[in-house]
Amino acid sequence: MYLIGLTGGIASGKSTVAKRFAEHGAAVIDADQLARAAVAPGTDALAHIADIFGPEVIAEDGSLDRARLGSIVFGNPTALSVLNNVVHPAVRALSSAAIAAAERSDPEAVVVYDVPLLVEASVGHPFDLIVVVHAEAETRVRRMVELRGMPEADARRRISAQAGDADRLAVADVVIDSMGSLDETLAQVDRLWDSQLRANHRSAHSDSTVGGAP
Repeated sequence: MYLIGLTGGIASGKSTVAKRFAEHGAAVIDADQLARAAVAPGTDALAHIADIFGPEVIAEDGSLDRARLGSIVFGNPTALSVLNNVVHPAVRALSSAAIAAAERSDPEAVVVYDVPLLVEASVGHPFDLIVVVHAEAETRVRRMVELRGMPEADARRRISAQAGDADRLAVADVVIDSMGSLDETLAQVDRLWDSQLRANHRSAHSDSTVGGAP
């Protein structure tokens, strides 16, 4: 198995790159989906969140009221850190299981773990390659405003709440520059696949970790 950690700031085009990897045959694991599963009704993590932040963060159907929780932790680094200390270990357990399942299914698979918080969280998986999708902050603000209808102030707050570009680029083995057109971005993924992943994933070196001990 060849394990890729894929990350990038909000509105960087990371999901587009992940989809392209999947089109090439990679098994893609989405950390956002795992994060939702980690706090699904009946999970220990959700119960712990309710104990910490109060029953008002639980919706009538028993699910997490994300808007309500967000109003508590957004802009409050201490509360956000407390929440992350609950959610991140649960997501890591699920991601470890998903990666192991992908390897059992195909021991020579290319597995892409699409994880927005690769730098911020204690991810700790033994990545063979870290791919960072990069676009400058102003470009990402414009995308969030024009394509998602987000107020500019909210877009800037979301960017500032994530790791900075320098921190992400510092851990990158490969940078996909998404400042250009969609075709230009996809072409970079294609070149990476053809030059390195298609032929060489069997000779992986899995001795480096990012974000914490494995």
